Amino acid sequence: MCDTCGCHALGKEGGSSGFTVDVHRSLLEANRKQAEGNRLHLERLGATALNLISSPGSGKTTLLEHTADALMPGFSMGVIEGDIETERDAERIRKKGIPAVQLTTGGACHLDAPLVHQGIHRLVEHAGRDNFDFVFIENVGNLVCPSTFDLGEHRRIVLVSVPEGSDKPAKYPATFERADLFLITKTDLLPYFDFSLAEARKEALEVNPDLEIIELSAVSGQGMADWIAWLRNLRN
Repeated sequence: MCDTCGCHALGKEGGSSGFTVDVHRSLLEANRKQAEGNRLHLERLGATALNLISSPGSGKTTLLEHTADALMPGFSMGVIEGDIETERDAERIRKKGIPAVQLTTGGACHLDAPLVHQGIHRLVEHAGRDNFDFVFIENVGNLVCPSTFDLGEHRRIVLVSVPEGSDKPAKYPATFERADLFLITKTDLLPYFDFSLAEARKEALEVNPDLEIIELSAVSGQGMADWIAWLRNLRN
């Protein structure tokens, strides 16, 4: 059994000719029910929850740091950080004066709804209040496993940075199919990498024609106004 994805890999007759994958429906059903509970809990807190999914190093934490600067003081936010180990990302967010809790999976390649349920309670306790405008859930760095698990978010955002290459929507279609917004990050590095904005946009929209797309650089500020406007629109 795969500890991270909750599936069995079963060999077909004939030995090593191939595998069939039987995903545990009970696991996913239990996760779905908890996700619905999380969504209700977050709504009682007044929060719009956003699940950020990307490969490691795409700039999720940096984006949240700059988002905090742009949103405060008009909007309140809290952050649930997901990583296999360490509190480093949560510590970075706390330095911005934002309540943040770290969820460490100990090896699992994604967050799940029961773990996020714990994170919501810890976030409220850490913040010392029970209301937020936004709760950002920074998922474990991975473009595969996180796409399967609803965490109770209201919007799902997938990030791809310029150094990763523009072929990611075609290579990981399930992640883009289930997303609401595609952020192309680190656009300040476009002159130095072979990244085609046209290719990334085209292939993402082929997978998900309703997908919104924003190109930005949190470091240079390019496109950040569009991102902040998108967030503000969620609260209107």
